[in-house]
Amino acid sequence: QVELVESGGGLVQDGGSLRLSCVASGRTFGSYALGWFRQAPGKEREFVAVIGTLWSGSATAYADSVKGRFTVSRDNAKQTVYLQMNNLKPEDTAVYYCAASGGYEGAVRLEWQYDYWGQGTQVTVSS
Repeated sequence: QVELVESGGGLVQDGGSLRLSCVASGRTFGSYALGWFRQAPGKEREFVAVIGTLWSGSATAYADSVKGRFTVSRDNAKQTVYLQMNNLKPEDTAVYYCAASGGYEGAVRLEWQYDYWGQGTQVTVSS
């Protein structure tokens, strides 16, 4: 099984930056597409970003709301996926989750396409 643990969340002011990390267990880390989702209070979990495997060309995709501000990357040797978040806004406040897809290597966007989920890390952006 794959276990995922997020870190790097915290409190930041409007316009600030944070870098989230997600470290994974397992010998086959590189065979999983890795996604980021978020869930704000009272709202459903939504897709944020994803990076595919090397065989997919490390394809990436982003939600329109974060495109141009967030960057997803991965380091297979360190079994870690990152989410660099710049120019943060109050509407970015949410619990952020990383997820791994065992069945897809490309830039998939839907919750049902992912098999493993982390516990989440809180990101709060104040105005």
